[in-house]
Amino acid sequence: MESVQNIKQRFEIIGNDPKLNRAIEKAIQVAPTDISVLVTGESGVGKENIPRIIHSLSHRKHGKYIAVNCGAIPEGTIDSELFGHEKGAFTGATSTREGYFEVANGGTIFLDEVGELPLTTQVRLLRILENGEFLKVGSSQVQKTDVRIVAATNVNLFSAIEKGKFREDLYYRLSTVDINLPPLRDRKDDIHLLFRKFAADFAHKYKMPPLKLDDNAVQLLQKYRWSGNIRQLRNVAEQISVLETNRDISGATLQTYLPPTEGNNLPSVINSNKAESDFSTERDILYKVLFDMKSDLNDLKKLTLELMKSGAAKAQDINPNLIQKIYGSKEEDSEIEFEEQPVTAVMNPNHNENYNNSEDNYLFAETIEEEEILRLEQKEIEMIKKSLEKNKGKRKAAADELGISERTLYRKIKQFDL
Repeated sequence: MESVQNIKQRFEIIGNDPKLNRAIEKAIQVAPTDISVLVTGESGVGKENIPRIIHSLSHRKHGKYIAVNCGAIPEGTIDSELFGHEKGAFTGATSTREGYFEVANGGTIFLDEVGELPLTTQVRLLRILENGEFLKVGSSQVQKTDVRIVAATNVNLFSAIEKGKFREDLYYRLSTVDINLPPLRDRKDDIHLLFRKFAADFAHKYKMPPLKLDDNAVQLLQKYRWSGNIRQLRNVAEQISVLETNRDISGATLQTYLPPTEGNNLPSVINSNKAESDFSTERDILYKVLFDMKSDLNDLKKLTLELMKSGAAKAQDINPNLIQKIYGSKEEDSEIEFEEQPVTAVMNPNHNENYNNSEDNYLFAETIEEEEILRLEQKEIEMIKKSLEKNKGKRKAAADELGISERTLYRKIKQFDL
């Protein structure tokens, strides 16, 4: 069994934090088995290293290793990507295609951002974990695959389970062994080591002298929250390497490259619950307006039918309250002049003396219903546009706010030609 230090050198992992060492130890111990592993930790902590370590130390190391970012594949195509499809299974499927699970047979597949998988795909994945069976999209023939699954996520799966977005049985199948990588802010002694490594790499890349931090800059590095973890630290090191002509970096200079850790300056600190709540309130108001509009239209239809059946003057005598409700409460607003001619003569010029026929009577009511549908569609289009603009065109986020699936939102966008 290889030592933790050898693995660090082999995969260029920097740091001596006990939590980091424990995570690598667990990866080394579980590698020779076929147990499924769930890697957890914040975005940017280096979760992708763990499945590579597991694969390289397993008996599958000569097989294929495939890494799949589940959050980057659209909901409508992810089943085809993972499990393959048959020719003609859907529009555009001009030939049979092998999925990742078929290609990786005998090897290891790494499912990054597994918490983003749609529920239907989770069911298919659960079947593979249980007995290695899967169905291609558009096929009824069961196929077998022998793959080692390592999954990773930066979301709280327990919270996702409570919200009904992740299957509990799938969670327990994936997390036979749970390996957690600590955030960078909990590895204070490793931060300066990582910065020096990145600074040396960029000095070599851009043919510049390496950076040197004074004591104040080192303290600032260790105190900073690093919401983006190692990825953010690397970006800061690259920025300073390129932009600073003075290679001796003070705390004041370093401070100009560190975004504020409080407020709403970074996407990672935006209160998503508040944003969702604000949008939900606005949506409720729009629904109320639509229902009030529908109620008014229903009242108008009732009055119209009475006019068609009984004549204008009689309808005004029978139901003055309804007329007042539609045309206004003020006295001058409610004084409406009606034609004594039957209303059907206006609505249907081709009518004859048998204007009481049901098709003629409801012609205008059907017209009103069509207008109502058009107005509802217009409101729906406005809500979809507003949500897409608010989420900068990200369909998944917009679908979550609208309370519909991403597939439904995609169909709506195509239907309304947005």
